[in-house]
Amino acid sequence: MAKEKIAYVCNSCGYDSPKWIGRCPSCGEWNTFVEQKLGKKTASSQLSTYHSQLSSPLILSKIETGDDPRINMHDNELNRVLGGGLVPGSLTLLGGEPGIGKSTLILQTVLRLSEMKVLYVSGEESARQLKMRADRLTSDLITTSGQGVQVVCEVMIERVFEHIKAIVPDLVVVDSIQTMATEDVESSPGSISQIRECAALLLKYAKESGTPVIIIGHINKEGSIAGPKILEHMVDTVLQFEGDQHYMYRIVRAIKNRFGSTAELGIYEMRQNGLREVTNPSELLLSDIKNSEELSGVAIASAIEGVRPLLIETQALVSTAAYGTPQRSATGFDLRRLNMLLAVLEKRVGFKLGQKDVYLNIAGGIRVTDPAIDLSVIAAVLSSNVDTGIDRDVCMAGEVGLSGEIRPVSRIMQRIAEAEKLGFSKILIPSANLSVLENTHFKIEVKGVRRVEEALRELFG
Repeated sequence: MAKEKIAYVCNSCGYDSPKWIGRCPSCGEWNTFVEQKLGKKTASSQLSTYHSQLSSPLILSKIETGDDPRINMHDNELNRVLGGGLVPGSLTLLGGEPGIGKSTLILQTVLRLSEMKVLYVSGEESARQLKMRADRLTSDLITTSGQGVQVVCEVMIERVFEHIKAIVPDLVVVDSIQTMATEDVESSPGSISQIRECAALLLKYAKESGTPVIIIGHINKEGSIAGPKILEHMVDTVLQFEGDQHYMYRIVRAIKNRFGSTAELGIYEMRQNGLREVTNPSELLLSDIKNSEELSGVAIASAIEGVRPLLIETQALVSTAAYGTPQRSATGFDLRRLNMLLAVLEKRVGFKLGQKDVYLNIAGGIRVTDPAIDLSVIAAVLSSNVDTGIDRDVCMAGEVGLSGEIRPVSRIMQRIAEAEKLGFSKILIPSANLSVLENTHFKIEVKGVRRVEEALRELFG
């Protein structure tokens, strides 16, 4: 009897080695190698359902280019994140935590594609469970558009391709890639070798047939997509579906996109009958502050995510350290940047916060990386420290430097227009951005500030 061949594969990046290694030479992670049995032949070498013609070298200057045709997903948020729609022949990976709503998003999207024949491959739920999920969505989608969606519950990739060959769909959805397995790899479903081989087969099918494929993946405890990093390298687009289950907001971000920008995001609201597109997220991310009393520690920032302006509510709480060691906590904001801003306040402005606890929260469960919210973070912290509220009709945008200066920010016109649209009467911006506003007329009062002290005088007098 021939001896079985064994290889050791890194759980983090997919690097394989003939022997066990403590540290992966590819990604540098420790104790990530697991034992895998190697089959005689891989599935990708055996499966030859779709043959492509022998390719020949082409001269780069003679290759014709043009805009890629896009498939309208009938979802403005998803179309924006994808770069205008789904590209034929592309492989898209949607990742997210369990129970966040990945299957709901994809199912309600394919139900709207009445002009397409969709094959939904489910390895986690039965057909009855999918029908119950679909019934919770808008019933009109099931009766009018659901006729083109065919569901098959299968976990073996070879049988999936048999169904694909018989149906010839216009779109294939695999839920999820961790449940798929091939008979030619001697390991359990969800292992690195199984995920890598099944993804390679789906990629080969998508490129040779021109049929787009959407695969759903899970998130591990570290927050990355379960399986090797090679899975993210293979696909064309990686979408991250995130949000707190205790909040009603869900956010789709493009981590990788070969056909569009990775700076876009789509916002949804989770409801009983599915996910609703949020066309104006600023109204949802702001609480009803217009009609509420002025509370200390609240400031409004005009941020930009991708090309979309957002007005968000920044909340801060400053209190005396109860246990001697001051605590620093930030939700939705970089904690290291918060520590830097607190150091600027102490060094440049003179506020002593070294013996006080500082807690920062971005309302709505959204995470913001735009440095233009620095000014609102400092304003919220000082508002809570002196227990004085900020005028509800004032918002601000500005990056704070280490010397206390207010640095210019990008897309200032969009920030001001969004604030004016939501009824704010005044906005603080960096003085360096005022030159861009020449020959423009806004109803909102625009005030330029150069340093943090000047901004604080405008807010607190």
